[in-house]
Amino acid sequence: MSRASLSKQPHEVAAMFDQTAGRYDLMNDVLSLGQVRLWRRAVNEAVAAGEGMTILDIAAGTGTSSEPFAAAGARVVPADFSLGMLRVGKQRRADLSFTAADATRLPFADGTFDVVTMSYGLRNVVDHERALAEFLRVTRPGGRLVVSEFSHPTNAAFRRVYVQYLMGALPTVARRLSSNPESYVYLAESIQAWPDQRGLATQVQAAGWREVQWRNLAGGIVALHRAVKR
Repeated sequence: MSRASLSKQPHEVAAMFDQTAGRYDLMNDVLSLGQVRLWRRAVNEAVAAGEGMTILDIAAGTGTSSEPFAAAGARVVPADFSLGMLRVGKQRRADLSFTAADATRLPFADGTFDVVTMSYGLRNVVDHERALAEFLRVTRPGGRLVVSEFSHPTNAAFRRVYVQYLMGALPTVARRLSSNPESYVYLAESIQAWPDQRGLATQVQAAGWREVQWRNLAGGIVALHRAVKR
């Protein structure tokens, strides 16, 4: 299997990420033109990790997104359903508690975490509404949700240029650099099919989260959604 369909069968998506794990972080940097570092910084600021906090970083992949939380003194659990990603992450950072987890059936007790965060993974979950409810379940009262996900540029002219890059240049670059370039065609298509900022905010609220808000990054290429569990 070289490419997952937009039906997002979990075993197919997991296999796709297993195949891209070795060069995943490099590809993110190249294909985002280095912007992923700025987006990650925005996530870190929103999470505001500190001593004594417990953080679930779901869809953490190789754990790059988890490292700043650990450096800030928090206990972070990098979780993913791709065993290939987890293996690469464990080789890089044996000290982190990498955990195999399905976002729709999390292996954690109710009210475990101060913050649940997910970057660029919710789009790949077979039932993201159920996942949002699971995130709520494992978050303590007063705890927070931080979701960074690709979204819709707000400027129409910029959106047209972005779509051309997404559907044209991105797969071309991926064919040169990735061991599984077809997976990036899937990723581009899944971004196109994803709800806009307000649409995702509505789904977050419907799952039971409160004080839902979002911040656009890079003109809306990425949206950073935040919410609180009452």
